[in-house]
Amino acid sequence: MKKFINDPADVVAQALAGVAAAHPELRVEIDEQYIVRADAPRPGKVGLVSGGGSGHEPLHGGFVGPGMLDAACPGEIFTSPVPGQILAATKAVDGGAGVVHIVKNYTGDVMNFQLAAELATEEGISVETVLVDDDVAVEDSTWTAGRRGTGATLLVEKIAGARAEEGGKLAEVAAIGREVNTHSGSFAYALTAGTTPAAGRPGFELPADEIEAGVGIHGEPGRRREKLRPAKELTHAALDAILDAKPFPGPVIVLVNGLGGTPLIELYLIYGEVARHLEERGVRIARQLVGNYVTSLDMAGMSLTLCQATDEMIRLWDAPARTPGLRWGA
Repeated sequence: MKKFINDPADVVAQALAGVAAAHPELRVEIDEQYIVRADAPRPGKVGLVSGGGSGHEPLHGGFVGPGMLDAACPGEIFTSPVPGQILAATKAVDGGAGVVHIVKNYTGDVMNFQLAAELATEEGISVETVLVDDDVAVEDSTWTAGRRGTGATLLVEKIAGARAEEGGKLAEVAAIGREVNTHSGSFAYALTAGTTPAAGRPGFELPADEIEAGVGIHGEPGRRREKLRPAKELTHAALDAILDAKPFPGPVIVLVNGLGGTPLIELYLIYGEVARHLEERGVRIARQLVGNYVTSLDMAGMSLTLCQATDEMIRLWDAPARTPGLRWGA
């Protein structure tokens, strides 16, 4: 293993210290292990909190800031944040209008966010939960009951975050987040496994000429192992899997996402195939985003996410965002 680390046990804490040094517009609580907007809590604003295991950067901590999340809770590598950590972040962003928890559908995340929500409710904080389960590859997986939460998490955080930023009520923010999730589907491929610092070796083995189709963001098995094929064929197969599971009669937001070890030149090549194939299928692209946003450490691979976008979703997608990992608009 070759990584720029000091001690595997200190990676998350030392990375958080780096975030604090690089982004003074954020407040980083290293002991309690959460990242929060420096201006939080904002009176009358619905707070948005998300989180999960570290190793998926810039998700979630890179999306804290105006127009997206108010706080993020990074657990240890591929490990859910604990309830006390989530509760502390929830209290830090509560401005009296309630808090929305955005939770990827993994057993540990669901359980710990639920407990934190119950504790927050006991302290008088209204909490709504948006569960993200957009992965169409498998119904149940190593760490989930039901479909996994993957690339659509970014779309939920962006669109729900914009609704909260403009003054949306708790129920409205949660409702748009759930709508985005319902209308989204994702599918991923892995060319190689990611290597966790503590393990010091790849999470799984793939022969040089094979890939994992439908892989999860922690390296969970997908639908099958198959031979490596040209990008055009793999892209079409992924899109067809999404469109078969969730037909899209209207325009879509497209995310072509790298899993950490895939260069942008390949991601843009893939986006070109996506654009051509969707045109052939009669699906109009309303907005698109290409890059490494929901990663799996250094895994070489990619995921595709489509979201059937209403006019309201597109308006909120276009709204300004000022975060370390996503930034546009005024």
